[in-house]
Amino acid sequence: MSAARPTARPRRAGSTLRALFVSSRPVSWVNTAYPFAAAYVLGTGVGTHEADGFHLAVLVLGVVYFLVPYNLAMYGINDVFDYESDLRNPRKGGVEGALLDRSVHRTTLVAVVVTNVPFLVALVLLGGPWSWLVLAVSVFAVVAYSAPGLRFKERPFLDSLTSSTHFVSPAVYGLTLAGAHWTGSLLAVCVSFFLWGVASHAFGAVQDVEADRAGGIGSVATVIGARATVRLAFVAYVVAGLVVLATPFPGPFAAIVVVPYALNVLPWWSVADADADAANAGWRRFLLVNYLAGFLVTMVLIGYAATR
Repeated sequence: MSAARPTARPRRAGSTLRALFVSSRPVSWVNTAYPFAAAYVLGTGVGTHEADGFHLAVLVLGVVYFLVPYNLAMYGINDVFDYESDLRNPRKGGVEGALLDRSVHRTTLVAVVVTNVPFLVALVLLGGPWSWLVLAVSVFAVVAYSAPGLRFKERPFLDSLTSSTHFVSPAVYGLTLAGAHWTGSLLAVCVSFFLWGVASHAFGAVQDVEADRAGGIGSVATVIGARATVRLAFVAYVVAGLVVLATPFPGPFAAIVVVPYALNVLPWWSVADADADAANAGWRRFLLVNYLAGFLVTMVLIGYAATR
């Protein structure tokens, strides 16, 4: 008679919630909520007209969505379907990515649906066809990046384009939901932001180039190599700064924002693939530079609002 198989101990609700919290990357919440909030505020002029009550309610709804549920979807789906590769990645298990126990994988996917769907329904009801389209693109990019059958994260170059969409689309959605008038200057700002996103994802891929190749995972870095990817990121940052120079005052001041990012990747200008994991130091600095950049962008936005 064979011995009975031991039953798994049920996880406590508190530990499950903590796992979901960590998986949503709290350190990165602001990276998606802030673009939406800034775009919507500038597009509607909340605080300057009689419709403040309605716009303020929409602003709060959108900020809460892009702050937590959106990030839980983006990172939670990734953590579930990247579990096997994450087990072999020493960077996982902290601010650079959660290592979700198998026992919470199903719960994570259910939590993604439960937390996202109500917000999406509300935002659809509050918007129109153009905002629906942008929101659909945004959510599709979140799912397509990691979900089986799509896995855009394993499609070189498309990986960086999709990742950038994750952060730029909340801003575009905010502008569209606000009914903003699209001008050449506004388009330039969005293009600059998109280039920043492409550069940031590409540089982030450098540190994993050898591990990704060993695991059969494709990325922009596995195709063109660590050295070329660092240089691509540097050029994209610089071009992002040049593009924003085409905007009216005080927009050009935003070009200063790309300087610390460009300087941050320079130490690895000639890095070899075998040494690319050392670029993790630059990636950790990148997480801190984001807060400095957010401060500088806020100053520019205040200046823009003051001159309207």
